[in-house]
Amino acid sequence: MSSALTDLFPHPIVQAPMAGGPSGPQLAAAVSDAGGLGFLAAGYKTADGVYQEIKQVRGLTGRPFGVNLFMPQPEHAESGAVDLYAQQLAGEAGWYATELGDPDCGRDDGYEVKLAVLLDDPVPVVSFHFGVPTREVVDSLHRVGTFTLVTATTVEEALAVERAGADAVVAQGVEAGGHQGAHRDQPENDGAGIGVLSLVAGIREAVDLPIVAAGGIMRGSQIAAVLAAGASAAQLGTAFLATVESGAHPLHKQALTDPLFPHTELTRAFSGRPARGLVNRFMREHGPYAPAAYPEIHHLTSPLRKAAARAGDPQGMALWAGQGHRLARELPAGRLVEVLAAELDTARAAMTGHRPAGGEGR
Repeated sequence: MSSALTDLFPHPIVQAPMAGGPSGPQLAAAVSDAGGLGFLAAGYKTADGVYQEIKQVRGLTGRPFGVNLFMPQPEHAESGAVDLYAQQLAGEAGWYATELGDPDCGRDDGYEVKLAVLLDDPVPVVSFHFGVPTREVVDSLHRVGTFTLVTATTVEEALAVERAGADAVVAQGVEAGGHQGAHRDQPENDGAGIGVLSLVAGIREAVDLPIVAAGGIMRGSQIAAVLAAGASAAQLGTAFLATVESGAHPLHKQALTDPLFPHTELTRAFSGRPARGLVNRFMREHGPYAPAAYPEIHHLTSPLRKAAARAGDPQGMALWAGQGHRLARELPAGRLVEVLAAELDTARAAMTGHRPAGGEGR
């Protein structure tokens, strides 16, 4: 990775931007203060909300941080499929005593207005999910001194990221929690995801861009593995979900290591796009027939998910988590960065046959 970018964060540890609440100012600031790269998630927030969170981070730390944007989504959902799914969710609405959401309340997540905020008041790093920004957008961010990262789930997508002029590619393996950041949602590819190590190796040979590896990474030894495979840094989301500063719902945090939720699956049940979460009742009952319709299904189920959280019912919540969720540790975020860095030093020393500085690295 370019020295200018790596100089922003001494440890090769990036906190994944997790939309919906977990990635707030406290978490981003704590990670950046500890030498990682903290991120705010602009997804599902208003432009003013993003601006206010940026101000909060700046009040908490003088270290660099990033902001993640969702790319606008093309219109491809069949209204009939969305209407049918709404009918199938009527029982859920009755159970939680709430109305279903309006599936047609917006497709672009306020992208242009949020981008304008970031151009008017630049942050060190901006990343993009669900697609590739235009070369014009990337160049405009470069002109105000912002580094750009874009998610890719295949080698072909990484090539598109390179053509757009981005500074680095986030190689998201199928192990990752939350939404897969595929540039196009193609139902025929469901279940065909690539593991992070294979993806990093493939991208390393195909493009001349630094790689940030993401997907199920919970320990410093796994960071060492993706670095050895060709990545310049690792992005961790689920590992930071259980931290003190995470804004995730307490039930979500508890579920990560609860034996009642032993594994994860990719599902369209909550949003209409493939996303990995802990398997619960809602996913089992509605995942098999949920249509490919993002963000319509996200808007439709939003009141249900909020009502389930208010009722203290994790079986109706979107419990996003990566495959390594059982390894989650309830630590302050800054301490977690320190532990991961020490584990990374130990793993690197084991690879080279040398002891890490400071002893065992624990």
